[in-house]
Amino acid sequence: MTALMQPAVLVLEDGTRFRGRPFGALGRTFGEIVFATGMSGYQETLTDPSYAGQIVLMTAPHVGNTGMNDADMESRRIWVSGFIVREPSRVVSNFRAQRSLDDDMLSNDIVGLAGVDTRAITRHIRSKGAMRAGIFSGDDATLTPEEQLEAVRSAPSMSGRNLSNEVSTQQAYVVPAIGDTLGAVAILDLGVKTSTVNYIAERGFDAHVLPQSVTIDEIRALSPVALFYSNGPGDPSASDRHVELLREALREGIPFFGICFGNQLLGRALGFETYKLPFGHRGINQPVLDKATGRVEITSQNHGFAVDAPIDGVLDSPAGFGRVEVSHFSLNDNVVEGLRCLDLNAFSVQYHPEAAAGPHDSNYLFDRFRDMVVATQTTGGRK
Repeated sequence: MTALMQPAVLVLEDGTRFRGRPFGALGRTFGEIVFATGMSGYQETLTDPSYAGQIVLMTAPHVGNTGMNDADMESRRIWVSGFIVREPSRVVSNFRAQRSLDDDMLSNDIVGLAGVDTRAITRHIRSKGAMRAGIFSGDDATLTPEEQLEAVRSAPSMSGRNLSNEVSTQQAYVVPAIGDTLGAVAILDLGVKTSTVNYIAERGFDAHVLPQSVTIDEIRALSPVALFYSNGPGDPSASDRHVELLREALREGIPFFGICFGNQLLGRALGFETYKLPFGHRGINQPVLDKATGRVEITSQNHGFAVDAPIDGVLDSPAGFGRVEVSHFSLNDNVVEGLRCLDLNAFSVQYHPEAAAGPHDSNYLFDRFRDMVVATQTTGGRK
């Protein structure tokens, strides 16, 4: 029986089942099922470490027509636990393509599912929330529904899960500054994307990408002009060590910029709580308001957790770091999308200003980061 003729099934934690056909590798895979609303950029999505531990469903009905290439890889490999599309392209038709999507899914051993009603699955997730799921194909598709559901419910939940060690670099490396250097930026790799590192280097910083296990003494040894926390997967409540590391850096006056997971960890370092969103924000069309300018930005996002803080007014940091304000918030559901410290040189956003792939409305944040560091050097660290 050919792969296209073999059965495949998606099984959700609540017992709901969707039958389709295999796509990519055969077998079984488990993860939290989420949907991404981007009409393009599937390669950047697949290779974004923030999607580790998740089965990603694309809401766009036709995926794969531009193929895959080495230039658009956001990390060293595909990270999604599984991939679901309505209709994978049978033909690659882009001059930059080096391989097909199916080729890379097979070489990375990614189990996928095609030929399902992705609209119906998306509506189910929006109604019931993100949940554990499993894709079963090949021999695993012959298991009984009861056996498949038991396997799904035995898989780990995203809540309380720390995935930083799985996605972080194991060895520190440096991307040199473009042009004259302004100094070293210590980048804590919690699942950093290649484009993020390149944008920091383009602003004149030597980008020192560090393992998530780095200590404050190792950071001090670099004499960094700033600290950066990257995007990444998992539950921010399970990253106590990274929170305490950030608190030590803030106490020492090291300027800080964080994105996505880094925004949640800044929130925790300042003393705020985080919580799990029903189905998260994922895609390249998320509207966010910058309160300082009144400008609406269309942003690229991928997060299932958020900072719990009021979006109006000036707040006192519960952890004693002075005044804080929510700088950005979502126009869809008022979720906190950015934090700015008023008594420290520190800020963060919940979305991806590197926008790979996606709109470039928020690319100015890397310039804002550069300006903050330069001003800090001029004033000797005073806010």
